[in-house]
Amino acid sequence: MFRITDVVRHLLIINVLMYFGTSFLSPEIALRLAVYFPTSRFFEPYQIVTHMFMHGGVSHLFFNMFALYMFGSPLEVYWGPKRFLFYYFFAGFGALFLHVLVQYFEMKSGAIPPGVADIPMVGASGAVFGLLAGYGLSFPNNVIQMLFPPVAMKAKFFVLLYAGLELFFGLQNVMPGIAHFAHVGGALFGFILVMYWRKVQGRW
Repeated sequence: MFRITDVVRHLLIINVLMYFGTSFLSPEIALRLAVYFPTSRFFEPYQIVTHMFMHGGVSHLFFNMFALYMFGSPLEVYWGPKRFLFYYFFAGFGALFLHVLVQYFEMKSGAIPPGVADIPMVGASGAVFGLLAGYGLSFPNNVIQMLFPPVAMKAKFFVLLYAGLELFFGLQNVMPGIAHFAHVGGALFGFILVMYWRKVQGRW
């Protein structure tokens, strides 16, 4: 097991403090830190960052933070704190971008009603899926022991499985309350950034 690295530790602390700190606020105020579609009357630019530190429940927070520790710590050791932090936010912003883009086309086509613009999105899941992609690319043959189902598989297959499932769920509208395309976006933008770094290795 990796120790908790410095950047990961600070991200964990911020997420936990935000979750429990906002629990003392009224839901109306707390949801102002979630992110809304840009045309929503509730949208504010700062939400592009703050939504990544908000969570919809203890289980949502726990699983995201557990994944942040499991995959983030080895990546921070491997890349260094500066590159790791940049990657984390790049994946998180990429996740939001794809989520909003898909929402735009769905509303334009009439697949979903315009009122969806006022439904908030929260969570670090997009950035976490970026970490999954980064881990799978950086340590492809490391074995990951899954909990559900309780099987072990190499990281490269683990990432492909989860990314594929999220894409399928998003296209089939399975569990519509989950931002599947944000998860896909985090993994996709993480993949793109790692490929870019490999291409320009030594210029960072």
